[in-house]
Amino acid sequence: MIRQLTWREVIGRYKGSMAGLGWSFIQPLLMLFVYTFVFSVIFKAKWGVDAQETRGTFALALFMGLITFNIFADVVTTAPMIVLDNVNYVKKVVFPIEVLPFVRFLSAFTNAVISLSVLAVGILVVDHSIHWTIVCLPLVWLPVMMFSLGCGYFLASLGVFLRDVGATIGILTNMLFFLTPIFYPVSAVPEKFLFFCKLNPMAAFVENSRKVVLWGLLPDWDSFLIGLVISLFVMVTGFLWFMKSKKSFADVI
Repeated sequence: MIRQLTWREVIGRYKGSMAGLGWSFIQPLLMLFVYTFVFSVIFKAKWGVDAQETRGTFALALFMGLITFNIFADVVTTAPMIVLDNVNYVKKVVFPIEVLPFVRFLSAFTNAVISLSVLAVGILVVDHSIHWTIVCLPLVWLPVMMFSLGCGYFLASLGVFLRDVGATIGILTNMLFFLTPIFYPVSAVPEKFLFFCKLNPMAAFVENSRKVVLWGLLPDWDSFLIGLVISLFVMVTGFLWFMKSKKSFADVI
């Protein structure tokens, strides 16, 4: 059931379009070109990884950040409405509605894997090889997945009781998007604001993803372990909150 619902979610996003599932490749590429042009051509932004840095290097770093952040963003921006959009499931006692946020997460993760395949091609074009440390990416993404899933469960429940959550989360996610080092390295953050940057768990997730995929480095284990503990807490707490509050969904809806 989870597999079927996830597949329906993935293909349903582009249902009726001529390109179909191909938009999963086209959309991130188009956004990548726009962001790269604006920040590397107009603003002359540099990542600072080496003196021979090219626009291709900047594009890959930007794309890796987008892929990682979008796992989180895709889940939390749709979570507040996921129960309300499936009222029929709520009223069916035999249907386990706790799978709905999980299905949304799997759909977001599937899109991330598709985008990652596009990134791999880009790495081969720019660098002509892929670092062996890329095998650490599933481990690095583990906190991202748990954090996103936990937030998804919490917001899916909260959205049933507070209908303004959807609009609020959209604004907060956009703010977090620019406060996360996606268009810039952490080294570019002024030292007096660096502490606040480190409070953002997505910052560590994005930076560690770049290290293992693009720079050929192992992740920063301190930030990884801290993020893992926080993400585990968020996931367990979010799931328990959802399971406790779901008994009231039918009455509220």
